[in-house]
Amino acid sequence: MDCTNDNAAAAAVEPALSIAGWREWISLPELGISHIKAKMDTGARTSCIHAFEVEPFERDGAKWVRFRVHPDQGSTERVITCEAEVADFRAVTDSGGHTEMRYVIKTMIEFNNMRWPAEFTLTNRDTMKFRMLVGRTTMNGRLVVNPSLSYQLSVECEAL
Repeated sequence: MDCTNDNAAAAAVEPALSIAGWREWISLPELGISHIKAKMDTGARTSCIHAFEVEPFERDGAKWVRFRVHPDQGSTERVITCEAEVADFRAVTDSGGHTEMRYVIKTMIEFNNMRWPAEFTLTNRDTMKFRMLVGRTTMNGRLVVNPSLSYQLSVECEAL
């Protein structure tokens, strides 16, 4: 049996990846979200953001969605209204095995002086600890997660 590690060879040619903590402060500037606490979730393929009052509409012949976000963990006081073009509408299965249809948007994600486009599904996360999850697809080729660290790549915004 050949037990060579092909991943080791791939890692040798990969560019240096940033090391993220298991939770980080993220900005979504195109949505007007200056900071939101996110769980860096290697168990999730797709990233998602807390959204409520989700309303589809049409703009210039394209499908768009308007939604509201409570960006502050554990609070419903601050509300941000966002609009984004719909990239997809797909079935997503959560960690509990429940499948739901979700709107998918593409927007820029920003933190630690890095900025790149990412897909997010919209779902109500009011009962969840984190209002945002950053999944593997968003991290791929850019980040690795060290579960013993927090806020490795961002400044804590607890006072904001």
